[in-house]
Amino acid sequence: MTGKLIGVGLGPGDPDLMTLKAARAIGTASVIAYPALPGTESFARRIAADLIAPGVHEIVIEVPMTKHREPAQAAYDLGAERIAEALDTGQDVAVLCEGDPFFYGSFMYLFARLADRYDCDVIPGITSVSAASAALGQPLVARNDTLAVLAGPMDSDELAKRIEAAQAVAILKVGRHAGRIRDVLTALGLVDQARYIERATLAEQRILPLADAPDPAPYFSMILVAKGSDPWL
Repeated sequence: MTGKLIGVGLGPGDPDLMTLKAARAIGTASVIAYPALPGTESFARRIAADLIAPGVHEIVIEVPMTKHREPAQAAYDLGAERIAEALDTGQDVAVLCEGDPFFYGSFMYLFARLADRYDCDVIPGITSVSAASAALGQPLVARNDTLAVLAGPMDSDELAKRIEAAQAVAILKVGRHAGRIRDVLTALGLVDQARYIERATLAEQRILPLADAPDPAPYFSMILVAKGSDPWL
C-alpha cells in the first residue's frame, strides 16, 4: 500500500485562516513537505509551525526564484522524487502550500508529477485575492460583474485590454513590474481607483494608494482595481 499525497492550502498567511481540515491534515501527518527559497525559512512552514508534531519527517523543497523555468523545474523534480520515496513506504505526505494549492500554488507542480501514480487529496485554502479584499474592506464583485485575475508580467497592451474588459481587477505577481503596471492604470485613468496591499493578513500588512506603492514591490503584494464613481456598491 502506498501513502496518500495531500495538498494542504494554508491560506494567505494568518494561521487562524487555515481551514479545520487543513489543520487536521497537518497535525496528523507523519511526513510534511514544503517549498522554501534556498537558504531561507519557509513561509509555508512558518504558517503551519504550531500544528507540526514533534518528530515529523520534513522534506524541504528549495525552489530558486528566477525568471528562468529550468532551476525551479529541477527543484520540483527532486522534491517529487523525495516525496515519492515516502509515499512508497505507505506514509501519507502533507504538502504545505500558501494560499490555495491550485490558485498559483506551488503544489500544482508536484501534483503534475505525482498524481498519476498516487492517491491524492487537495484541501483548498483562502486565496490572497479574498484576503486582500477583506483587509481593504471592499467587496470584489456583485450581481453580473466580472472579476479579472491578472498576472503582473503580462504584456502592457494585453494587460490594458483585460483591465478594460472587467468591472474589477486583481493584479498578482506585481514585484518588479509595479511601475509599469502603475503606468498602464494611469493611462487608463484608473490609478486613483487602484489600491495596493502587501502581506495581507500578516502583522507586516501595508495598504497604500497605488501612487504611493513601492517599486519594485515585494513578492507578496497585489493591486485591486474597481471602476466607477462608487464601484463597491
